[in-house]
Amino acid sequence: MGFLDGIKERAKANKKTIVLPETFDQRTVDAAVKALEQGIANLILIGNKDEITAKTSGDLSAATFIDPASYDGIGELANTFYELRKSKGVTLEAATEILKKDPLYLGVLLVKTGAADGMVAGAANATADVLRPSLQILKTAPGTKLVSAFFLMIVPNTEYGADGVFVFADSGLNQNPNSEELAAIAISSAKSFEQLVGKEPVVAMLSHSTKGSAKHADVDKVVEATRIAKELAPELKLDGEFQLDAAIVPSIGAKKAPGSSVAGNANVLIFPDLDAGNIGYKLTERLAKAEAYGPVTQGIAKPVNDLSRGCSADDIVGVIAITAVQANK
Repeated sequence: MGFLDGIKERAKANKKTIVLPETFDQRTVDAAVKALEQGIANLILIGNKDEITAKTSGDLSAATFIDPASYDGIGELANTFYELRKSKGVTLEAATEILKKDPLYLGVLLVKTGAADGMVAGAANATADVLRPSLQILKTAPGTKLVSAFFLMIVPNTEYGADGVFVFADSGLNQNPNSEELAAIAISSAKSFEQLVGKEPVVAMLSHSTKGSAKHADVDKVVEATRIAKELAPELKLDGEFQLDAAIVPSIGAKKAPGSSVAGNANVLIFPDLDAGNIGYKLTERLAKAEAYGPVTQGIAKPVNDLSRGCSADDIVGVIAITAVQANK
């Protein structure tokens, strides 16, 4: 059984309700049909039922449809939104109008009130537009200082990582995290790896330097982040700073960082900035023909996941399954 098959089986075993707000996008409708066929999750589809079902010959009869123009619960959701945002100048009338016009806000309110357990969007919306209502309404999870994003990378025909499975972070959200933020990303990513992969996370703080081989302010940032992360989460198997080869190749790790239990064995890779993380995951996806699932968000009080706008319907199905498993924590 492949890794994603395992995620889907876990989602089926404890079925959650996931809201899909981008039903005007054909890929989202196609993914909804597949997710229902596979029994991965219960689905709420936002939009006009007739318009959505006209996009497919597949079976959507098991889905719940919520049309913002006629939904009886819009007033109650708007009042919840108003109470959360009135200090920011949002009136009840404005809240109602936003929920009727913006399916992303409506979807997040459904998650907030417990009608749904998570939301998947981003096939047709920018990351900022997907995450804005999430941060305004759901906010960060208890004990979490920073929302970040990772990719689950499934690399074929490799002995590295956890049988080829890695978490790459932050590869989708934080542009240039400082040391404290980088430490927070590392700790969150370790928890996400353990939750989704079910194995012990081995966390490498990446740099262009290994254990002092180069001197630069960028290296200093990673060294300090490593110190902070170890102090905050001493139970984690975490170390750095490492070059990529020293982090994942046992023979090179033993040579460049002798005595480190992380060197050569890492399965959670923490990149120093978004440029490195984004380039790294796309190189791995294209050159190693890896499967890349994400960006998966972490640190939000309830799971809301952003899709790449270049995603396929099958990618969306995978993220629906991942979101359902996150909701089971």
